[in-house]
Amino acid sequence: MASIRSWLSAVICLLPSASLAATLLASHYSGTIYTLDLEVTNGNGTLKVKSTGKAGVTQPAWITFDSEDRILYVNDENWRGRPGGMSALSVKEDGSVTLAASAQTSGGQVHSTLYGGSNGRGFIATTEYDLSTLTTYQLPLTASTQPVEKLKFTMSGRGPNAMRQDRPHPHSVWTDPTGKFLLSADLGADLVRIYRIDATTGKLTECPAAQTGPGDGPRHGAWWAPKAGSTEGLMLYVVNELANSVTVWQTAYPSGDGGCLSLKKTQSAPTYPAGKTAPQGSKAAEVRVAGNFVYASNRNDRTYGAKEDSMATYSIDAASGAIKFLEQTSAHGWFPRTFVINKAGDMVAIGGQTSANVAVVARDVQSGKLGELIATIPLGSPGTVNNEDGLSAVIWDE
Repeated sequence: MASIRSWLSAVICLLPSASLAATLLASHYSGTIYTLDLEVTNGNGTLKVKSTGKAGVTQPAWITFDSEDRILYVNDENWRGRPGGMSALSVKEDGSVTLAASAQTSGGQVHSTLYGGSNGRGFIATTEYDLSTLTTYQLPLTASTQPVEKLKFTMSGRGPNAMRQDRPHPHSVWTDPTGKFLLSADLGADLVRIYRIDATTGKLTECPAAQTGPGDGPRHGAWWAPKAGSTEGLMLYVVNELANSVTVWQTAYPSGDGGCLSLKKTQSAPTYPAGKTAPQGSKAAEVRVAGNFVYASNRNDRTYGAKEDSMATYSIDAASGAIKFLEQTSAHGWFPRTFVINKAGDMVAIGGQTSANVAVVARDVQSGKLGELIATIPLGSPGTVNNEDGLSAVIWDE
């Protein structure tokens, strides 16, 4: 009888659970970090605020999570000549946050990434959109932290979009899959800037930048390769805010140490289905890759209602890396500035900036299609269109 009970226990452990729980972290421009509990049973879910904490900066625009050390770095978009800051928050196992350290910065930070050191987390790079700079800092963060480098960008004249491309506007920064190179999408200069990393010192060596299409306004990027863990056939997908498109870039690595990564443009596709043009005032925002699929968010297109924008899904051709528009779905919020796919690949958390909400939708891992709304929750005060307020970012704590 005991052996039968043991066998039944083993079988039960292998059965998929109908219930699951997850934790998310979200930032609001008002200066608050929210810890959210997601509980899902048979496809139906609830989101609840588990705790709140102070961001440690005036205007939190982006959050970068070191899941190993459980440190959340918060970037301050406080700008226009006012000093800003960057904070490091300790994230407890229950998801609650406390201030571990903070440092004064020039402000204007809109994005960041960890890089370098012995583990890929020894430094942090930030981009300052309005100041036209990329800045690096050594970690851990302390009150006396000073930049390792501050790269200032210039350009000879305005770009095709004279109002938005009046000067360089670096909007994001990320590493390549090897951790040897750092890239930055410059919306103002129509460039994807590339740097070789010195992992020991954190210093950057400039490589030839990739030129986007005139007026594209590149914003964020995401990688894909046919084989996980390999750089063979590596492609970069960049979402363009001004052109409302996704550009596909073929990646080439140097044959030896000391060379530069290079990008070759192979395709550009709109963030809307065939026959539909981007509505006036719409702006593509974020791009993510999961499996053989690419996802992009469209802000202020109001496709699904006066305050409800859209998501674009593309399939990736495994042989060429080319993308094909698959579907358009609801973002379940207004101004979806950020969205993230969980590690299992079966849920997507979407942060509506102006609606100030987090929505979680189902994702089919095989087809790549986004499914029904699992749960949504309002957080803090709603924002105003095209202003730095409302919800700024959301991530999974995993």
